[in-house]
Amino acid sequence: MLQWLIDIQRDIYLTLADQIKAFAAGGSWTAFAAFLPMGIVFGAVHAMTPGHSKSVLATYLAGSSSGMGRSLAVSLILSFVHVGMAVLIALLSLPLVSLALGSVGRAPLLEDMSRGLLGLIGLWMLWRAATRTRHAHKGEEGVAVGVMAGLIPCPLTLFVMNFAISKGVPQAGIAFAVTMMTGVALTLSAVATTTVFFRSQLVRLLSTHPKLIEVATRVLEAGAGLVLMAVALNEFF
Repeated sequence: MLQWLIDIQRDIYLTLADQIKAFAAGGSWTAFAAFLPMGIVFGAVHAMTPGHSKSVLATYLAGSSSGMGRSLAVSLILSFVHVGMAVLIALLSLPLVSLALGSVGRAPLLEDMSRGLLGLIGLWMLWRAATRTRHAHKGEEGVAVGVMAGLIPCPLTLFVMNFAISKGVPQAGIAFAVTMMTGVALTLSAVATTTVFFRSQLVRLLSTHPKLIEVATRVLEAGAGLVLMAVALNEFF
């Protein structure tokens, strides 16, 4: 399965490279735009491979009480920041490259920031579950998780942007990145939808036992907090 996903990405990327070369050589926007929908497939397939904070998103949503709409919003924010950071780094590569980028396709500084901040969110969730304190601003918390998890830039978007910039057509890279972001958002939204669905089914099964629901909710929240903290600690040790 993983090899199949990799093969699809490779084929689309090679075709994209030809399209960018043709556009840089004087091709029209119309011809390039006809290829852009493939970016949605590219992004969706790429987001199915390991990484992209799918486990972080699912863990947080499993332990939160966010509804379907708010959970989808978190996945969209994560997608936007994940792809947007790669575009920003590519466009500002000269001043940022020595600060943020370590090896090709990675940004160690941003990865450390992302995991560290997510660890703080995990600590907050654990404290809230233990003290029975209910937070009144779940929307802001969800936005924070989406932004923090998305700080790690998308490596393939970096490759696409750098290739487009090297050919003198950064606008082509940005246009493809936008369609890629749509595909990434579709995959992450599917993760969010599935997580919330199964969480709601669990709550429904326990609906005749209010006290058990309360315990289960706190266990899920505490578990999610511990996992986020473990992810953060694993990044530093």
